[in-house]
Amino acid sequence: MSAYDHLAEWFEILNDDCDYAKWSQYFIRGLAKLGAGKNGLELGCGSGAFCRALAREGYRMTGADLSAPMLSKAAALAREEGLNIPFVQADAAKLKTPERYDFILSPNDCYNYVSQKNLPSAIKRAAACLKKGGIFWFDVSSEYKFREKIANNMFADDREQVTYLSFNRLCGDREETEVTLFVREGDGRFRRFDERHTQYIHAEADILSALDGAGFELLREEGHLGEEKIRSERLNFLCRRR
Repeated sequence: MSAYDHLAEWFEILNDDCDYAKWSQYFIRGLAKLGAGKNGLELGCGSGAFCRALAREGYRMTGADLSAPMLSKAAALAREEGLNIPFVQADAAKLKTPERYDFILSPNDCYNYVSQKNLPSAIKRAAACLKKGGIFWFDVSSEYKFREKIANNMFADDREQVTYLSFNRLCGDREETEVTLFVREGDGRFRRFDERHTQYIHAEADILSALDGAGFELLREEGHLGEEKIRSERLNFLCRRR
């Protein structure tokens, strides 16, 4: 199965320890300080947690993701909150939009699913979807996280309705992850689902080179939620289109 075909239904539940509220406020405060406009695209939106948070703050959000199951879940959760957010299927490596946005937000590893070979062109495509002076804010899981935290490790999360297992294998410049879900059915029995995820490890220097080549000015680089970069599991790049 493709990445997120079945994980989509459980993604926010299994990530409830990441503190979406705090993470969302980090973006909301940051966008305000950068003077970003109100019309934004979240690329790699998943089930739409950040889209919903920004929409509640008055932003006009569009969510884009490659995974159709993720988009279906995102649309359902937005409807439950009475939020009018369009969700569209899009590949970050081939991004093309009918309009230009004030900002593009791409958190939580979207560009780790883009290969090293395709990263420069993917970032150029993001630039083409922004207004001049528009903000591009994305993150990647760091080399430190891939090579020292999850490489060749197994992780598990056992809940009442679902059990999540991931088996991670470092393969040079990428991480191959086998995900297994056991989901409780109505009769109490568990059904098994399997997925494979490939994430690419991007060197900081390569990202900076791609940004410069795409016409971006780097405003700030920082770790997760603004922490120091050193040994942070996530690197944020805050940029402005020249």
